[in-house]
Amino acid sequence: MQKWFKVISVTIIMLVISMPHIVSANIDSLSSAINKAGRQRMLSQRMVATYSQQGIGIQSRKSKAQLKEAISLFEKQLSELKIYRPKGEVKKQLDLVSELWRPMKLILNSPVKRSNAIELRSQAEEVLKASHRAVLLLEKESKTKAGYLVNISGRQRMLSQRISNLYMLQSWGFNENEYIADHSRAVADFRKALQELIGSPTNTSEINKKLNKARKQFSILEKSTQQSDGEFIPLMVKISADKLLVIMNDITQSYEDLARKEMISLR
Repeated sequence: MQKWFKVISVTIIMLVISMPHIVSANIDSLSSAINKAGRQRMLSQRMVATYSQQGIGIQSRKSKAQLKEAISLFEKQLSELKIYRPKGEVKKQLDLVSELWRPMKLILNSPVKRSNAIELRSQAEEVLKASHRAVLLLEKESKTKAGYLVNISGRQRMLSQRISNLYMLQSWGFNENEYIADHSRAVADFRKALQELIGSPTNTSEINKKLNKARKQFSILEKSTQQSDGEFIPLMVKISADKLLVIMNDITQSYEDLARKEMISLR
């Protein structure tokens, strides 16, 4: 048993070390903008997950630090995206994200309360939808297959955290059919998109290796959330989801590099 807990502790430490690598440099291309706008979707879901983790007492100190990091990164990227697109439809959509973000941030910066969880999740859904619309506008502007893959791969990051936050909410006692159905849909959506990415003819051998790693990790996450005895294992789900997030972020960066090259060749 002591050996098992040691393995868990080491895994969590490695994840905390890995997470800062999600922070990327300033936006210098359209492919970078798609990647960063897509990451905003993930952060909307990660903030609900880390908030809920604190609520149920899962690595509370680390979850609090991860929530603080997510809030900071969301605001930093939102500012960078606005600088990159100071006018036009994308800017209007980003302004909407800002408007929707304000009430969500108020809850996130307040003491964690179970009574606030439903409202937080509702607000996160609106931020997610608005952020996704910004990604679609940028993808349309790119007019490339690789730009589309950056979007799809980046959405997988979001789904890893969506699966996690819906599981955490259920662990916290929110067992309404809505949460159960959304969780099942997120798992199915991840599986379907992963198959699409695996089947892409534009993949390099390195991307294929990373996708195979993602497939294996997704299988672990899926099995972790399928406990039939009614008992929840939120710590294991958190570990699995965060590992998958790191893997998918790396894959999305690889697709961004491909998109950058494709856009250059089209000039």
